[in-house]
Amino acid sequence: MTTAPTVPATTVRSWQPPTGILPRGTLVVLPGRGEHGGTYERFGRRLAADGYVVHALDTAPEHTAREVLTKAAAAAGEHPAPPLVLVGSDTGALQALHTATVTDAPFTTAGLILAGTAPTADGPAPATGSAADDHDSDWEAELAARTACPTHRKKITDDREFVRGRLFGPVPAHLLPDTRPDLPALVLHGEADPISPLEQARGLAERLPHATLGVLHEGVHDVLNDATHRTTAATIVLWLERLRADREMNPILTLETGAHPAHS
Repeated sequence: MTTAPTVPATTVRSWQPPTGILPRGTLVVLPGRGEHGGTYERFGRRLAADGYVVHALDTAPEHTAREVLTKAAAAAGEHPAPPLVLVGSDTGALQALHTATVTDAPFTTAGLILAGTAPTADGPAPATGSAADDHDSDWEAELAARTACPTHRKKITDDREFVRGRLFGPVPAHLLPDTRPDLPALVLHGEADPISPLEQARGLAERLPHATLGVLHEGVHDVLNDATHRTTAATIVLWLERLRADREMNPILTLETGAHPAHS
C-alpha cells in the first residue's frame, strides 16, 4: 500500500512507492496558479503506486527558476532515483521549461511533463460570472474552466489553502519568454481548455526538439486532475517507462489496428 504523504517544514508533499518496490524514477511537481502541492495528492498516490517517487512543491508563479531549483533540490535530496522529471501544470509548466535551461542545476533533469501550459500571449479573458461581486458564480466559472471531475471539484472547493481567482490573473512576466530545453517532453493539453488554447500547446510541442503532444478529448485546463485523470496518469507512466529505457524514446510496445500502428 502506498505510504501517506509527509509534509516537512519545507512544505513539500511526498509520496513513496509501496514497501519493497525499488523507485523507478523521481517526479517533482510544480503547481499552477492558485494551487499548492497538496492539490496533487491523487496524482502523487497514483504515480507512487507505479513505483515513482513524487514530490509536489508549494512553489508560486512568482518564484524564479533559481528559487524553483533550490526547492526542487531540497525535495529530491542528494541522490534522487533517476530519471528525474519536472512535472508542471499551468504556470508550473512554464517554470519547468525555464528551470530546465539553467546550466548549473544541482541535479540532472531527464525530461519534462507539461500539462495545461499557461498562456504566454494576450488573449480574451475568461468569463468569471455576471457581476464582479458574484463570488459563487465566479467560483463556478473557475471550476468549469479547471476540471470536469466532481471529486477534484469538491477537493479544491473544500481546500482552505487553495487560492480562488488566481487562474484568471496574469502570468508573471519572467515566465513569458520562449525557452526550448533540449530534453524529452510530454505536452498534455485539454482539447476544450478555455484558459490556454490547444493551438498554443501544439505550437509549444512543435518548437521543442523532443516533444510528444497528448490531447485530452473534451478536456479542460487542469488535465492532471480532470475527469480523464486515469488515462492521463496511464499515459504518463507509459512515457516514463520509455524514458527510463531509452532517452531517444523508442517505443517499447506497438499496438496495431489494421494498417495504423500506435506506439507506447
